[in-house]
Formats: sequence, C-alpha cells, structure tokens
Amino acid sequence: MLGLPDHIDACLFDLDGVLTSTAQVHAAAWKEMLDEFLENWASRSGDPEEPFDLERDYQQYVDGKPRLDGVRSFLASRDIHLPEGTADDPPSGLTVNALGTRKNILVLNKIAEGGVRPYPGAVRYLRACVTAEKARALVSSSANAGEVVEVAGLADLLQVRVDGLTIVERGLAGKPAPDTFLAAARELGVPPERAAVFEDAEAGVAAGRAGGFGYVVGIDRVGHGHGEALRAHGADVVVADLGDLLTSGDPSPQSSPSVPSSPEHR
Repeated sequence: MLGLPDHIDACLFDLDGVLTSTAQVHAAAWKEMLDEFLENWASRSGDPEEPFDLERDYQQYVDGKPRLDGVRSFLASRDIHLPEGTADDPPSGLTVNALGTRKNILVLNKIAEGGVRPYPGAVRYLRACVTAEKARALVSSSANAGEVVEVAGLADLLQVRVDGLTIVERGLAGKPAPDTFLAAARELGVPPERAAVFEDAEAGVAAGRAGGFGYVVGIDRVGHGHGEALRAHGADVVVADLGDLLTSGDPSPQSSPSVPSSPEHR
C-alpha cells in the first residue's frame, strides 16, 4: 500500500518540498537575500556577479543543507570569502552568520504572509503510514521545522523530530552527511537498513544513501532534470508526490513529470 519494500519499518521524511510547500518559500528567500548581497558585492569589488539561479544554484549549493552551510557553499562557488562572524551579527553585516540571519528573517516573513500548506498527497501518505504502523520521523535541516509542522497540522503524525536546532545542540553534521537521518532512526529504535528516507534535495538523497538506509525515495517537484539528478545521487525511486506511491503500490522506479519551479512561492 505504501509503495515500499516489505522490510521497511520506519519512514524518515524531509520537510520542505516533501511534506510542505515551504521549499518554494525558502528558495525565494535565498534568492532575495543573495541577489541583494551579490549586487552590493559587485559594486564594492568592481567585478560583475550573475544573480542567484533558482534552478542551478539552489539545487547544487543550498537545497537541503543547514542554513550556514548553504551560505558557505554558495559563496565558495563564486570564490567569495567572508568572515564567519557570530550568531549575534546584524543581518546587514558582511559575514556568513549575517547572511544566514538575513535569509531566516526573510523566510519567516514569507511564511507569516502566506502560511504553510502541507501537500495533500503527503498528508494522505502520513496517515497511511500510521495505519500501517510504520514508525515516522521528521528530518530537516531547518531550524524552523517545529513551528512549520505545527502550523501545517502535521505534528501529531510524526513521532520524532531531528531538525536544525538538533544539529546545533548535538553537533551533528548536516546533509549530505547521514548524521541527522541516523539520529532519527536511533530515536525510533529502527536500524538504517529497515528505514526509508524521503527527500527532494540532492544532498538529502545522498545522505540517505551514505547512511546505508534500506530505501531512498526522491521527490521531484521541479522537473528540468532534477529527477535524474536525484537518481544519480542514490534515489531508488523518484516520484512527483508522496501520494503517487499510494496509487502505485509498487516500489519500482517511476519518472516524474516536469513541474515548473515557482520563484514567488519557493
């Protein structure tokens, strides 16, 4: 019924882009913050900078990673070097932490303006997991994951949460390292080989594969070759929505339709 191999006892879900549409909100916040930064940096350095690309840059350098890791990764791709700074840096500062703070302010404002919507297929899938008595965990790099699942009405369907706050508290490595997924599996009392990972980010899929998990499901809501990239990073199957697994009932690879990315919502 769940479209999973018989040996899977637990399901570990990423949040943004898998359970809720907040991945689009995050992407929009990244673009707004980085485009403003790049424009200012170009005026200071005298060297032109291309704007942040929602498809290439977001997926390759930012998607699925802890906030500060995303900042570092993108800056390195442009050969831009900033001091780390501290968490107390004002959002107007020129440090890694300042850029991360600015991005978080933007994403919280966008969530407040537009709310948080769970994907209907994801809600159906979570309820089916409850019915099938599969253990369930949220595994997200977002420090706002707890607030998002509460607002989205998903908190009661998830038994364990490992998020951006957990990463800091426990000193875990972020995705593509498998540490967060492994921590969630331990809390559920299920070995990795009997757990499935559900991810829309290349870094998250790579984390699932690196952790030796029994099944890795890629969610492709973007199209434009994203499904192929998810498979290349280790996805056993790629679908456009979790609800597709319920209708298929068959854990065999499927291609996902091209779904245009929507900058104003991502």
